[in-house]
Amino acid sequence: MRAFFRVLTKTKHKEDTTIAYPQNGPQHRGRVEKEMPNRINEKIRGTREVRLVGENVEQGIYSYEEAMRIADLQNLDLVEISPNAEPPVCRIVDYQKFLYQKKRKEKEQKQNSKKIDIKEIRFGPQTDEHDYNFKLKHAQEFLKDGDKVKAYVFFRGRSILFKEQGELLLARFCTDLEEVGKPEAVPKLEGKRMIVIIAPKK
Repeated sequence: MRAFFRVLTKTKHKEDTTIAYPQNGPQHRGRVEKEMPNRINEKIRGTREVRLVGENVEQGIYSYEEAMRIADLQNLDLVEISPNAEPPVCRIVDYQKFLYQKKRKEKEQKQNSKKIDIKEIRFGPQTDEHDYNFKLKHAQEFLKDGDKVKAYVFFRGRSILFKEQGELLLARFCTDLEEVGKPEAVPKLEGKRMIVIIAPKK
């Protein structure tokens, strides 16, 4: 049995209400609710039963009082993680550690879902070797950075007669980029432009 208790007194409806917590119990009780995205400990009161999950408890349905007793014995918090379930799902953890891991996971997910930009590279049907290699180098850098490359040959005026040259140029371009990218489809003609989109390889 714990020997030491600290006593917190707060006013509710103009009446003094005294609540006793273990001196060495969870440090998060009594904090302002807006700091807590989850209900924890006494804030879950009013729920008859909860479903406990996690590694440090035998999973199953417990009364609220029994779940709190288990949390107190482990000097941890009872945290509600699925309030709309029937009964609500709770986990017995250190709440500050729980929040830290949750924020870190959200940050990792945000980084993994990086917005993919589409970089455009324009060729002419008579692009010379130097210009081709210059644009090829840029395309390689874009794909390595995780961006897509939209390469197209622009046919000005009667140069549309050379569309086969455009096809050959884009086919060569895709082949030269095969180590870092893969075309989403074969090159296709859209108006005066023959286009191919190359996605980065994972």
